[in-house]
Amino acid sequence: MMLEMCRRPLEKCFGGGDGEDGLLWHMDLKPHSSGDYSIAVVQANSALEDQGQVFTIPYATYIGVYDGHGGPEASRFITNRLFPFLHKFSIEQGGLSEDVIRKAFDATEEEFLDLVKASWPVRPHIASVGSCCLVGAISNGVLYVANLGDSRAVLGRRASEGQAVVAERLSTDHNVAVEEVRKEVKDLHPDDAHIVVNTRGVWRIKGIIQVSRSIGDVYLKKPEFNRNPLFHHFGIPVPLKRPVMTAEPSILVRKLQPQDMFLIFATDGLWEHLSDDAAVKIVSKNSRVGIAKRLVRAAIEEAARKRELRYEDIKRIEKGVRRHFHDDITVIVIFLDHSQVSPNASLTDSSLFNCTSVPVDIFSMNGDEADVSLHTIP
Repeated sequence: MMLEMCRRPLEKCFGGGDGEDGLLWHMDLKPHSSGDYSIAVVQANSALEDQGQVFTIPYATYIGVYDGHGGPEASRFITNRLFPFLHKFSIEQGGLSEDVIRKAFDATEEEFLDLVKASWPVRPHIASVGSCCLVGAISNGVLYVANLGDSRAVLGRRASEGQAVVAERLSTDHNVAVEEVRKEVKDLHPDDAHIVVNTRGVWRIKGIIQVSRSIGDVYLKKPEFNRNPLFHHFGIPVPLKRPVMTAEPSILVRKLQPQDMFLIFATDGLWEHLSDDAAVKIVSKNSRVGIAKRLVRAAIEEAARKRELRYEDIKRIEKGVRRHFHDDITVIVIFLDHSQVSPNASLTDSSLFNCTSVPVDIFSMNGDEADVSLHTIP
């Protein structure tokens, strides 16, 4: 039941389009186990590569933001698989833990690899599709943040003195634009002088990709795929001695404190244009209702300003072309009201489940059909 709930395109449940921007979808405010949450997504690519979801039950809340690259298949796959694995393993092991989260990430990666193996003879491009994966989980007053790639989680909390709200980054950006990440990748490949290459001012692994961790990107993890002649018809072979990317998440565990006010989970499309401090300030100074949409709009307005345009100009640009001005952007804001969970909440009572996922494609009425090939491994 949970899997079906997480698959369902949300526009069929809530409507949810934005009358002002035909590529912006939002859900203004909805309750979770310890507060409220707000979601918004804007599409820039021809096919929406971002996905996001919130799964809430009385004793826990799961948050997921998935930034796909090379196509939408991996981010959509994660939307269908990761939360069910988290829920299954947490029940089996008596609650959430770092081990549960690692097992869920590993299982999702392995199932996507199975999909690639089954699909790539007729869809060789699937071997080059991947996704960043940022997950938050709140249970029993403890926050877990697990990350692959460069989506980001930021906490807004009251400073120790006064009423000021300050930003605290909770996730690690696995992007070789960051010097520490470049060093990490180079240290893992001491015999490859070209493991990280700067091309036209941008650092990339093997001159191809900026992120060092992901779900998917099988041809950069399994050398046998990029050596295969079938793949050569689709892409350029990459000489690999060993995997150059991993699916090993960075995990933070934090006991929530009374001064912790809200969390912002967002793909890098937001952080490209807004700093952590700017995003936290926007959330702290405005109403909860529609706050995720407000953050998305603020990022687009900044993207427009950089090109000497206005938001009014950007929103008239069609998807695909719009990618030249900004990326897909997904934002989830989780407010923390520190309410107590009912001690009678059942781990197996499916009537308590609620899963909200962004549309597979903005205003696509064929969302279920478009994604059906990812649900079943032949």
